[in-house]
Amino acid sequence: MNRGYFADMAELKQHGGKIATANKVIIPAMAAVKFPQLEVNYSNGKSFKLPITSYGTDTESVKADIPKATMMCLSFRAASQEMTDSWSVPFVEAFSGSKKVQLYEISFIESWLLSMTPIRKLLLRVLKKSKPQENGVLQRQIGYAFGDHYYFRKELKILNLLTGYIFLVDKFGRIRWQGFGLATPDEVSSLLSCTSLLLEEE
Repeated sequence: MNRGYFADMAELKQHGGKIATANKVIIPAMAAVKFPQLEVNYSNGKSFKLPITSYGTDTESVKADIPKATMMCLSFRAASQEMTDSWSVPFVEAFSGSKKVQLYEISFIESWLLSMTPIRKLLLRVLKKSKPQENGVLQRQIGYAFGDHYYFRKELKILNLLTGYIFLVDKFGRIRWQGFGLATPDEVSSLLSCTSLLLEEE
């Protein structure tokens, strides 16, 4: 799972980050795999775990706060930010008024030096920035994942670290749709359609 930068760059030049086309239809619940648990930090230092699911939740009031659809935008290098934006911007526009949808943009920082506690805290201060000014209920939540995520990447079959990875996760933490690289209009349409279907699921 660990490849060099030049191997990733050579592959990127071949397909521009589009390592595969996005799902055209929603993945059936019975065939869907779980999104691996991931510890993430906000720029204010607060840590939390994704995905947020309804498993093990018995209280109805808590269940009401669980999103029915969560979009995960994963970036391992700064160069892929434009790619993830091509998915997240239309997603926010489409579901800005929904309380049952969440969006996380996660940047991975795997350097052991930058992951050391004192330096990590300093880096988070530098990275701290105001939240994007979306007008609706849905807000882009920006987080950072520190440390070696070899096994996380292995579970999701993430090989090229120069492209962006998009996952649509249901309320049980199952991956129901996946996209890569820069979004095409047809792929954005399938993402929005599959999200709407998740919102209708019980």
